[in-house]
Amino acid sequence: MDREWLRTILRTGTAILFFLLLPAFAFADGPQPVPSIFAPASTPASDIYSLSLFVLAITGGIFVVVGGLLAYVIVRYRDKGDDSDKREPAQIYGSTQIELAWTVIPILIVVVLFLTTARMIFAIQDAPKPPDALDVTVVGHQFWWEFRYPKLGIVTANELHVPLSTNKDPLPTYLKLYSADVDHSFWVPQLAGKTDLIPNHPNITWIEPKSTGLYLGQCAQFCGVEHAEMLLRVYVDTPEQFAAWVKNQQQPAVEDPQVAAGRQVFETESCMNCHTIRGTAATGRFGPDLTHLMSRSTIASGAVPNSEANLRQWIKDPDSFKPGCLMPAMQLTNQQLDEVTAYLETLK
Repeated sequence: MDREWLRTILRTGTAILFFLLLPAFAFADGPQPVPSIFAPASTPASDIYSLSLFVLAITGGIFVVVGGLLAYVIVRYRDKGDDSDKREPAQIYGSTQIELAWTVIPILIVVVLFLTTARMIFAIQDAPKPPDALDVTVVGHQFWWEFRYPKLGIVTANELHVPLSTNKDPLPTYLKLYSADVDHSFWVPQLAGKTDLIPNHPNITWIEPKSTGLYLGQCAQFCGVEHAEMLLRVYVDTPEQFAAWVKNQQQPAVEDPQVAAGRQVFETESCMNCHTIRGTAATGRFGPDLTHLMSRSTIASGAVPNSEANLRQWIKDPDSFKPGCLMPAMQLTNQQLDEVTAYLETLK
């Protein structure tokens, strides 16, 4: 029996290790690296990170105590194969001290966790908004993100640009969240917690990035077939970089006579019914604004890099990248595909 209890412990430990490592294997071949909640780069994310460490410390302590006692009991009172002593252990009932301990201690733990969590939630939600904060309206669509900067007159998609916030010059970004169709959830782990986008129920969240760089996120609420590839990218720019980006985004599409044939295809093959290109007759709102398409690193809401080959294939057969996406294949000829791709590549 000594070997049997050892096998039991090994099987239990293996199962626990498997479930702990399962998320890493599940996302190993995902469309983008899995961002970590343990590398906060924004004020709300840092607050949530501190709370998570506190909760992990308490629950880890509980695990160590319970696991240690369980291991001790398994080893200390295992069947030693000795038939000389088969008496039933003494049965003890009604220990007031034990019953009080296992009642009062869990209640205290729950109360502490509740109060700490509630304080953190209110501290984030009720944070005062500075008058010079950047306002961005986020609209979740199946299966892409729309970003509107109402004070700057900018509309873009899937890649959000925000300025760096410093202690000397705090500049948080406040996001108003809307849904155009079904439930979505805006989640960039290193910048803030998950916030749902619910139809006919506007929501608000905010971020205050403390370091520049690219931060990855995605929709965290199942929203349909292509939910897993409704990705987003947040670029935190220096003030100079952000000002340059704003200036470029405020410009209309550049006219290039060399790609006039591609523009004609775009405007006559129903593309303009879904997409907007400022400065042209294309004013569709169903799909992403393409005015500065080539300023984005990815297409199809982060599904693939924004290269000439991928762009052409996306126009030819969107389902080849995102099966079940709502963009139809326009059944263009090879010549039309080449022309419209060349035209879109000028939209920088």
